Amino acid sequence: MNISLTHQHAVICGSTQGIGLASASALASLGATCILIARNEDALKAAVEKLSAKHGQQHSYRVADFSRQEDVQKAIEDIISNHSVTVLVNNTGGPKAGPIAEATTEAFSNAFQQHLICNQILTQAVLPGMKSAGYGRIINIVSTSVRTPLLNLGVSNTIRAAVASWAKSLSNEVGQYNITVNNVLPGLTNTARLQSLVQQTAASQHISTETVEENMRSSVPMKRFGEAEEIANVVAFLASPAASYVNGTSIPVDGGRTPTV
Repeated sequence: MNISLTHQHAVICGSTQGIGLASASALASLGATCILIARNEDALKAAVEKLSAKHGQQHSYRVADFSRQEDVQKAIEDIISNHSVTVLVNNTGGPKAGPIAEATTEAFSNAFQQHLICNQILTQAVLPGMKSAGYGRIINIVSTSVRTPLLNLGVSNTIRAAVASWAKSLSNEVGQYNITVNNVLPGLTNTARLQSLVQQTAASQHISTETVEENMRSSVPMKRFGEAEEIANVVAFLASPAASYVNGTSIPVDGGRTPTV
């Protein structure tokens, strides 16, 4: 089974921590040269230093704030002027939790730009190079809310569904060029995002964070949270030649928590 990514260049967004950083680490371990994108330059420098370079890669980074469309456009234009990108991992922090009835229209607009619009900017930039190379992998880190809406995540549920529909539409168009588009749907994963949701839930329900975590773990058939590396392993497989006929899918990586078939 060919899972080598030697000589491939991968752009990984939101890659200074959590699933983004774990994905970059997994891709680098398979030989990919990684270009990280995030908004904190110090954190980016530290993340690049953590990546394996056993295949002689020279990893790099670009600074971009995903709330600023022009930042993302500038970063990806700079990247493709120097590299032929064949792997793109779209990953951005989730919108603030809360009931959908209480969400502002601005919250929807901001989330739509940070997720779907930025995905579109990045994808349009890398597609010509992928077509020329005859190889492309576009992988979106989304959420299990694509399958079933999650409680108290109204804005996130809405925007994630839009991203999934965008990705499916794109997969139908670019599959003929050996470019695949897939979504990875993390469940309850041990990241800073999960800890933030735990604290918000505890505060709103007036219970301890320990109780919230135990309730969350009990909702998972495997009775534990996932680790970022477990999500990253699926990302790495989808990026590899071995996943050549996996296209247009949304794959839950959630320990079996999603109730749908």
